[in-house]
Amino acid sequence: MSQRSDFLEQRTAVTFVDLFAGAGGISEGFLQAYTEKKYFDFILASDINENCELTHEVRYNEQLGIDLKFICQDIMEDSFLENLRKEIGDTIVDVVTGGPSCQSFSLSGRRRKFDKRDDLFYHYLKVIRFLRPKYFVMENVKGILTKDKGRIKERILKEIRSIVDIHKVPKLYTFIQSELTELDPFQRSIYLVKLDIETTEQENKENYRDLYFSMLQERFKEITRTIDYKISKSNSSVNSVRHGLALMRQNKMREQIKTRTIQLKTKTDLDNDIYIDRMNDFIDFISDSSIIEKIVTALEHMKSITGNPTLISLLQWSLNLYVKSVDECFDDLGLYAQHEGKFAQLSAILNEVRLYNIAKPMVLNSADYGVPQNRERVVFIGCRNDQKLISSIPATVTPDQKVSVYEALWDLDFIGNGEEITKYKTIKPKAKYASMLRKRGRDGIPTDHGKLYSEWQKHGRLGHRFIFEKAPFYVRDKAALASPLLHRYETLHNHQTSVQKELVRQRLEVIARCGDYNEQTKKVLKSQGLDSDKRNYNVLNPETQSPTVMTMPDDFIHYSAYRALTVREMARLQSFDDAFVFQGKRSTGGDKRKVEIPQYTLVGNAVPPLMARAIAQSILENIH
Repeated sequence: MSQRSDFLEQRTAVTFVDLFAGAGGISEGFLQAYTEKKYFDFILASDINENCELTHEVRYNEQLGIDLKFICQDIMEDSFLENLRKEIGDTIVDVVTGGPSCQSFSLSGRRRKFDKRDDLFYHYLKVIRFLRPKYFVMENVKGILTKDKGRIKERILKEIRSIVDIHKVPKLYTFIQSELTELDPFQRSIYLVKLDIETTEQENKENYRDLYFSMLQERFKEITRTIDYKISKSNSSVNSVRHGLALMRQNKMREQIKTRTIQLKTKTDLDNDIYIDRMNDFIDFISDSSIIEKIVTALEHMKSITGNPTLISLLQWSLNLYVKSVDECFDDLGLYAQHEGKFAQLSAILNEVRLYNIAKPMVLNSADYGVPQNRERVVFIGCRNDQKLISSIPATVTPDQKVSVYEALWDLDFIGNGEEITKYKTIKPKAKYASMLRKRGRDGIPTDHGKLYSEWQKHGRLGHRFIFEKAPFYVRDKAALASPLLHRYETLHNHQTSVQKELVRQRLEVIARCGDYNEQTKKVLKSQGLDSDKRNYNVLNPETQSPTVMTMPDDFIHYSAYRALTVREMARLQSFDDAFVFQGKRSTGGDKRKVEIPQYTLVGNAVPPLMARAIAQSILENIH
């Protein structure tokens, strides 16, 4: 396989890396996007699951002939950045995309305190600090906006605004040292070390953290000199401060314990049991904010036994500063600068120091981008300070141009119960819905010179760029990929239904004919002995868009066949081309769902490629 020379010759490559890549929905959309002068060059992808890697290898390395690197590793591991450095080498990365795992943010499931996945965006931003791309995209579920009363969203925005341009930081240091004359010398030193902690390379952070609390310990010794020796050694508050500062200097050990404990919780699925509260309490107990809160309280109790409450207040201020983000530190500096009439001067410096600008997070509905599905996602787009701010992703279709379920699935409706079909069949559209079939462009916009949505699915949306020399194929695992004889080539992939018992089929037909799985439908089912303990069924309406595609196929009932959807049908609703083959197991159940990512999960968790394409298009039109 090769790329078309006439496409590449007149365009400049914009490199991108896709983290938390899953099946590759974002990557697929980015490869579809292009302008007259630019296109995206896919450099590297990463995910923790082997089936994600397998699906990428088959699609991008084997089918498209891209020299794609893949890191199959937990981004939270200490060696991840080093491995990323090795794989990328000297390549400059222009754009980073990624969707940190979002189950704990989702409105559709229970949320767990101290879920490992809640902190994944911190590690995503570590990669951003390392690569310094021109743009980065972070997508998530809508629930992230309201989680923890909106504090998660604000935390993300503060952390993004806290990423600094290390080359411009000396200007800020000079300003703090020479212009903020009213700062106490100790405060000035503390500010500078705090900035060192936040802006230095990862390997040096521990040294500056240790210096920070070494300075606080020295200041605490000055305080204890004003206290009677016996009280100093026996008083609970004094000892709480002394030991708390020592605990803070053991940051690396505490972080290792905290990370391991959270991973242990995740691996053993602790939740809603007798262990969970104690485990959460322990994680909270050894965190920076919890220890510092206790030290600050103990210092407050000490004010009555020392002759220098001013020193105590200064120590309390220093402790509170430590747990603030860089963005919050900038706000604090702004108060001092404003008092000295130098706020405008500081603001100008901070505009240079902040590496990324970001507008409010955007809520995008995939149906607005030619996807036959109402799927809302939240998108954060960070723009480096030398690039244009992107504050919206314009819809590509109007409300009356949206793609319907029927447009997406009509030509696949030739499969029966417990079948696997590997070739397309010629069928006629139903007269009732025939008028809904209209020609569209690659992006879903209706045009007289386009193709039906179903035809785009069959022929693919990458023909403008790639020459397909290797047909799509399926393998069960990595071992099979290494053996060409085990490559399964078919005309149509992933179009298989499960064997359903007659009772189940009757139940689905009743629900489909009722049009909804509501209380009235449940009464009808019960009267016919067809009732179910299942909480949710979605009957697809052929004339509108589907609800959000999930990872469970039996959540959906085909509008006319009265069955669950196949992987290929779900992929159609997500806007994946039919040539995109989902690898590995078709489905899994029980405890295996915690570690395996089968085809249905790959599809259900993916970002719809056509929505990703619209995001990519906006970046290409603005990047320079």
